[in-house]
Amino acid sequence: MRRTKWGLERSFKNPAYFTNLVGLLSELACRSAHLYGRISGKERGSVMYHSILVPLDGSPAGEQALPLACSIAQQTSATLHLVHVHTLNDGIYIEGMPVIDDQLHGLGRDHEHAYLDQVRTRLLTNAALNIISANPDCDETVAHTLRRYSIAHANDLVVMTTHGRSGIAQFWLGSVADALLRITSHPLLLVHAHDGDAAAPSAAAAHILIPLDGSALAEQIIEPALALGNPMGAAYVVLQIVQPTMLRGPVPYADPVDLDPDGTQRRQAEAHQYLDAVAQRIQSTGASVTTMVRIAEHSAQAVLDAAQQHAITLIALATHGRSGFRRAFLGSTADKVVRGTTLPVLMYRPAGYET
Repeated sequence: MRRTKWGLERSFKNPAYFTNLVGLLSELACRSAHLYGRISGKERGSVMYHSILVPLDGSPAGEQALPLACSIAQQTSATLHLVHVHTLNDGIYIEGMPVIDDQLHGLGRDHEHAYLDQVRTRLLTNAALNIISANPDCDETVAHTLRRYSIAHANDLVVMTTHGRSGIAQFWLGSVADALLRITSHPLLLVHAHDGDAAAPSAAAAHILIPLDGSALAEQIIEPALALGNPMGAAYVVLQIVQPTMLRGPVPYADPVDLDPDGTQRRQAEAHQYLDAVAQRIQSTGASVTTMVRIAEHSAQAVLDAAQQHAITLIALATHGRSGFRRAFLGSTADKVVRGTTLPVLMYRPAGYET
């Protein structure tokens, strides 16, 4: 028995070693697949998605991701994977002890199979799609089960509903989206669930906003955004927020003062130069792109304002998902944007951040 540099005992009697080893190898395989996809995409001129995972929970709210997922699949000829993770949440208790009811368990799985078949049939009635449905057992958590499924089936995009600002009763995919974002290396397209009388999200990504902060990590959202938008003929807006150094006076509601206006103007000029270089990269794929620099104290609100003023249909953001934090993104800006918008949001965890 020997202890490795990761503190794990290399022993056939220690299942934790093999569990972690399998997880590491799966993650490396997933990263390699993504790298191969990016290389192949550059040879073709653009990256495209080939296999899309759509988690479902049996609720109408969960199905609200389907129109956008189907639209992407039609434009890219990607295969749709409709996945409902089978869980044992409702047990029977006798004297405080859970009892597994095999008959009830079987009925629940039959119901889930029937549900997936119904959704698949409905989608095929409206469009010619390649659809696979699956009902895997929950082996740890729903998020981990989805992650393992996505690796095993080479999914390169996950499209799912999240509850966003307002929770919806009997709808658990919102919390699953949070957990999955922390552990997956796939781009995750979040569609905000809406009430019955609210406007449904657009099924087309026609005008995509890409906020950047000047870092190489944030730029890793660009290729996933192009893979989503280019097949749909989308136009792009790349945005950078310049935050001034503000001083607020002792009088309430008094206008704040920029302590370094020259520095703010210098950073604004640098941002324009930086975004022009980014725009050239996007234009090389044949896409239309405009640049925008805004001076604002609050980056998230500036992003939301830009999205509203320029008729944006989708926002693309890089994130990091360090374990131990429920919602830790590149700064707090991405979190506030996701919670503050009703638009679909494409999230991607850069390779430089690991859980």
